[in-house]
Amino acid sequence: LQVSHAPSQPLASNESRRFTNKHSKKALKASLTLGILLGMFFVAWLPFFVTNVAQAVCGCVPAGFFDVLTWLGYCNSTMNPIIYPLFMRDFKRAMGKFLPCCRRSAEPRPSAISLSMRNSNSGPRAATSLKNVL
Repeated sequence: LQVSHAPSQPLASNESRRFTNKHSKKALKASLTLGILLGMFFVAWLPFFVTNVAQAVCGCVPAGFFDVLTWLGYCNSTMNPIIYPLFMRDFKRAMGKFLPCCRRSAEPRPSAISLSMRNSNSGPRAATSLKNVL
């Protein structure tokens, strides 16, 4: 008796390819987002830190220029909430649940009680004793 498994193997390899492609796309998107965030961080803060070291060594940096570089770093913190929703769908969904301006009309607003119950782990529990724990 011979059992052929030939028809199921192409399906398995096809599903494997789809799984790999899906995860490689997610990994590529995650690395792109991380690269953009780190690039923005370095562009915004590196001049500040280099100038800070130069100021400590020679004291030749004008105060106004130092203030501009400090505000450039602060602008980086302003850019993060803009970058995250552009590149991360999960972040966009999470913000949509809590910010009234981003919520879709069909989505109900979670109540404060349901949020506190969800976060408090105060659901039904099995009776525990020291004997059961040990």
